[in-house]
Amino acid sequence: MSKILIQNGRVIDPSQSLDRVMSLLIEDGRIAAYAASPTGGEQVIDATGKIISPGLIDIHAELREPGCELDETIATGTAAAVAGGFTSVACLPNTDPPIDSPAVVEFVRHQAQRADNCHVFVLACVSKNREGVELAEIATLKGAGAVGFTDADRSISNSELLRRGLEYCLMFDLPILDHPEVPELSHRGIMHEGKTSLVLGLPGMPAEAEDVRAGRDVRLAEATGGRLHIMNVSTAGSTEIIRRAKARGTRVTSEICAAHFSLTDESLRTFDSNYKVNPPLRSRDHVEACIAGLADGTLDVIVSGHSPRAPEKKMVELDQAPFGMVALETTLPLVITNLIQPGHLDWSQALAKLTINPARVLKLNKGTLCIGADADVTIIDPAVRWVVQPDQFKSKSKNTPFGGMELTGRADYVIVAGKVKRTPQSV
Repeated sequence: MSKILIQNGRVIDPSQSLDRVMSLLIEDGRIAAYAASPTGGEQVIDATGKIISPGLIDIHAELREPGCELDETIATGTAAAVAGGFTSVACLPNTDPPIDSPAVVEFVRHQAQRADNCHVFVLACVSKNREGVELAEIATLKGAGAVGFTDADRSISNSELLRRGLEYCLMFDLPILDHPEVPELSHRGIMHEGKTSLVLGLPGMPAEAEDVRAGRDVRLAEATGGRLHIMNVSTAGSTEIIRRAKARGTRVTSEICAAHFSLTDESLRTFDSNYKVNPPLRSRDHVEACIAGLADGTLDVIVSGHSPRAPEKKMVELDQAPFGMVALETTLPLVITNLIQPGHLDWSQALAKLTINPARVLKLNKGTLCIGADADVTIIDPAVRWVVQPDQFKSKSKNTPFGGMELTGRADYVIVAGKVKRTPQSV
């Protein structure tokens, strides 16, 4: 019988509205008791001055395997997740081949089990080959273990396909996750369309490209009663669309990547391709509107948006470089530095968006420290200050714009199914 006693930490579990200094006992991979004292035989972790949280969950990460192992593998991506404090990740299907068949779903799950770093949940394609023409075999993919359906960074342009997908997924009460973008409006864009893009002479991606598609998605969710999750929210307009839809009772949830409340389009003045992401970094007014959406509950989930790209892919002219940045190892510190420290969110609000809320979106039996729950635990040092050093990342790719930046807070210990996967000594 394995036992771990986490002593004297501040336990914050939004799923139980719990925020109290206490100790936590883990036995045989389960949460066993609170307020426990040593009885002998336990591994004891002193969490004095630390925060004990349910294991963090990321529902938007590219693990790139199969087919794109130059960027990332399931082993390196899940190692990066653990380094960032995540005990569970849901991976996107933009692989080669795409995750649109049971065989690929099973391959990803098998590789995750072999890596044995953290839990991996599979998001499968809505359309075959992510082409947006023919609906994928939803029932078969669900049977193979898929927990949701998305075409990843390709917006579902075919409205009829999305409508049928929402209706079909009703049978399983699973969500469709859509990246809101009208490609005809953002075609060949590099950055947010605004004053900065005008000054720099760079093609812009207007906010309307996101707003128009978010509005359509919401309307189809209302018409079908299906479960919709809007990915990559970055504009004031889409935030307001989601806010009004929720007020009408629409079954819609939403997410924001950490970069989109941490950076603005001014960053592109450096012409550093690591700032090139999709959706693009927006202007300050959009960032402030999204932060307000986080504070009032309009935006339910904070995700990493982890998009690893091999160095040679980013070391080209800005217009030729692919979109994306690695983010699993910086998301939690960015939340602490840019949301909690300035007072936009308190700890319970922030952790809800990193634990129980993403679990509810995908109906995962995770995100809680209830007695009997799986012992997925993240112990956070909320005050440590550290400098981001990309060469020390566990991710195979190093394409981050945060290199050299000082951030506050990081995960100390990460416990997955009762097994300690990360300690301060492994940093």
